[in-house]
Amino acid sequence: MHQPDPTPAPRPLRADAARNRAKLLAAATEVFGERGLDAPLEEIARRAGVSIGTLYNHFPTREAFWDAIFPERMATLERIIDSALAAPDPWDGFVGYLEGLFALQAEDHGLNDALAQRFRAAGEVEQACHRGFRRAELIIQRARDSGQLRPDFEPEDLVTLIWAMSQVIRESMTTAPDTWRRCLAFFLDGLRAGAAHPIAVPPLTPGQLSEVMRAR
Repeated sequence: MHQPDPTPAPRPLRADAARNRAKLLAAATEVFGERGLDAPLEEIARRAGVSIGTLYNHFPTREAFWDAIFPERMATLERIIDSALAAPDPWDGFVGYLEGLFALQAEDHGLNDALAQRFRAAGEVEQACHRGFRRAELIIQRARDSGQLRPDFEPEDLVTLIWAMSQVIRESMTTAPDTWRRCLAFFLDGLRAGAAHPIAVPPLTPGQLSEVMRAR
């Protein structure tokens, strides 16, 4: 019986095309980092020294850029999560995770937009965000089980905290880039179990969270 031919491997890029792709990725990393994920693609092409047509030949959609750029940044976040889960003290791990996460966002407007889901992610970025959120639940559970994190803090509350902090980071990044640290300190004091008071409003349900994300 005749077996279908295997899918041929993609042909390697010509040297000039490979150079253009590398220049585009470097320029996109800079531009998205400085201006966020809605930065003009024309600016990326200009910094790379190529035409907008060449840009679209390599990256036909904005999402194609994101998928090429952000895995490395998400790998850094994975290392932050690993360190938080390995911390002997669960509260220190929880605090270290938040500080590391927001420091990463403060370094990169584009990553800040991606993690706050200001734009709909797709492909590898979306999958990495989901993996990170699932592992963050373990960090939260450890801190709650230790009795140091207030027991009513849910993973959905982490999402709303990320939204809030991402806006602080976005608005103050060029003027006072460490403002988020002061804001986080206030949040953390309110999250300590010893300072907790009952909250009348429940956290978002998973369905509500999905609806909010669709609206965003």
